This record gives sequence, C-alpha cells and structure tokens, in this order.
Amino acid sequence: MNLLTKWNPLNKTDQLEAWRPATRWDPVRDLEEMMRGMQRAFATLPSRSDESITLSDWSPCVDIGETDKEFVVRAELPEVKKEDIKVHVEDGTLSISGERKVEKEEDTMKYHRLERAYGRFERSFSLPDEADAEKITSEYKEGILTIHLPKNPAVKTAAHQIPVQ
Repeated sequence: MNLLTKWNPLNKTDQLEAWRPATRWDPVRDLEEMMRGMQRAFATLPSRSDESITLSDWSPCVDIGETDKEFVVRAELPEVKKEDIKVHVEDGTLSISGERKVEKEEDTMKYHRLERAYGRFERSFSLPDEADAEKITSEYKEGILTIHLPKNPAVKTAAHQIPVQ
C-alpha cells in the first residue's frame, strides 16, 4: 500500500472528502514548505541592536576575534573580485557589501544540482567602543577579507566591583 489515508476512527465521511483522490505524502515537500514559511516569518523581524538585518541574495560567513591590540573581522568571500567589495564605517557601524557575479554558463554543461549562491550581499556590525574607526585597514587574499580594527589605548573599559546592598 503506497498511499496514506486519513485516520477516521468513527468512520464519519465528508461528501467532499469521499470524492477527493488520496494523495501521496511527500515529507521533503512539507519540510521545504515549512522552511520557506519560517524564512518569510523571520526575514522581516526588526533588529534589537544597531546591527541591521538586510535581505540579501546570500550572506557570507564572518568570524570576529580580538587580540590585545586589535579586533579582527574575517569574512569568507569566495569567487568575489576585490573590485566588487566595499567596506565602510558610518555612525559606529562597520558595513561589508559587494556582489558575487554568476559565472557564464557553458552550453555543454548539464547541471544536476546548483547550491552556490550569487548576487548582492551586505553585513553590518556595531563597532566596539574601544575600536579606533579612523585607523581601520582591510586586505583581501585567497577569498578571505580581513579587516583590522585597532584598539584606541585612550579608551579603557574599566572593570570594577559593585557592592551589593
């Protein structure tokens, strides 16, 4: 038996239901519909911080780290040309944007699966208070964009004990 039927313990029938042909259950289709619904639901949520949520064609992975002297942001941008990348700082927000362009398709190539994403992207991050926005540098090598945010020694975040009363 390949078809799933609706469980009906009381044997009640709807006239419309009785004439509807049984359909095959496709769990993959149901999962894809659920994922699309969740993406639509969460795509429009407002951000709780200064970091903006931007709908893009794709979103590169980013690692953010810190040393004693600087913060370091590394973004994976494979197959993106250096000329297509823009890094800018405005109002305490670091933004990375650009575009990964679609390769020219070969007429002889027959694709069975396409998983790589193409198109515009944008990522934005709030700058830490210690970062010196005037001295930020960036470099792009082998598909990795590295942004160096030097720390300003004049700005120290003082940690101190707060008495509990």
